[in-house]
Amino acid sequence: MSESLAARFRVFTLNCWGIRYLSKHCRERYEMIVQLLSQEKYDVVLLQEVWSEQDYHFLRSKLTSAQPYSVYFRSGAIGSGLCVFSRYRITDSFLYRYSLNGYPYKLHHGDWFGGKSVGLVILKVQGIIVHVYVTHLHAEYCREKDDYLPHRLLQSWELGQFIRHTGKTADVTILGGDLNMHPNDLGNRLLQCYTGMKDSFVETKKFEGSEGGCTLQAQNCYATVWDCPSFPSGIRIDYVLYKGSRGFPVKCEHLMTTSGTAPGKTIPYSDHEAVCATLSVQKDEGAATGVKREEETNPQLVDILNEARAEVKIGIHGAERIRYSSGRMAVLGFVLLLLEVVMAIIPLVTTTAENSFPKVSFYILGMVAFAVTLVAGILYVFHTIEVKMLQGTEDQMRNTIQALQEQLGE
Repeated sequence: MSESLAARFRVFTLNCWGIRYLSKHCRERYEMIVQLLSQEKYDVVLLQEVWSEQDYHFLRSKLTSAQPYSVYFRSGAIGSGLCVFSRYRITDSFLYRYSLNGYPYKLHHGDWFGGKSVGLVILKVQGIIVHVYVTHLHAEYCREKDDYLPHRLLQSWELGQFIRHTGKTADVTILGGDLNMHPNDLGNRLLQCYTGMKDSFVETKKFEGSEGGCTLQAQNCYATVWDCPSFPSGIRIDYVLYKGSRGFPVKCEHLMTTSGTAPGKTIPYSDHEAVCATLSVQKDEGAATGVKREEETNPQLVDILNEARAEVKIGIHGAERIRYSSGRMAVLGFVLLLLEVVMAIIPLVTTTAENSFPKVSFYILGMVAFAVTLVAGILYVFHTIEVKMLQGTEDQMRNTIQALQEQLGE
């Protein structure tokens, strides 16, 4: 079989840390990002945490010559923060929002309000159909006691399914973004093994940038609180993953990360480092016109799925405990509220003297009972949804394991 170079594709991904009015030097850093993108002229740019549409419009107005085509993905209360800029025309786009994404009452984390999602854009590059995905998964706030691990596993699973089901017609598949997972984390192994996508850092022929490809570094001036003492040099949580097809194999020729301050500046582009991958797409003359083969079954996937399923079950038990506590509190609040109503009605239907219970205390107690019932009831509903979503994920994983075991046994 003869192979010839069909296209060379340059991908850029960066978590911009663009919380308007809160992130430091936000506008100045966006101007630096625009300067970098205008100079380098990447084929596709995948950005995360562009929370403000005004900032997106600023970027779009400045990148009309370098990347004239773009899409901004809207989701959640404050948006998904995801946007894509491309040199090639975007023929189609779609957004899928993850079923679970943290807790609304944990305001200090705020992931829930962001509506974490995965965005898809479809490009046609020199006759090659390229599916490009951009995503930002739930953050890991404490590695030793990760309360969000079940949610992030669910997101990894849904991301993998989304890529598998929407990427069947693609010649080349590319995923970029902030996965908030270390290279060997369970969710990362699940995603790569389930989709068959390759890590550009592992596969690249040439690498330039930060040590170990770390994209979140302790020496970054915006990383004011370093909560990963076990990783003093930093962690790698931003990725460019890729996969070719039978007719179009893909290789990573060059991978680069930014490191430290931007050239000629005293500040970096963001609290994360950017990842820039150069991918070469080959055209297999002997296979391009043939029927696409079915993906081979990876025996490791069964073990990874069993491990993920066990973690999801732990998440189900935890959600059920919180749901039970919330439901019990809602019942107690309702009973107290009912007693308040009875105490208010009794003086109206009897001939006894007026109610001797202090009115102010009576009203305050009624308001407290109502508030407890309302809040506990909302929490009960929320965690009921959480239980159902995790149970659905566990069922899907079990069915996949059974199907894989049958295939391996044939």
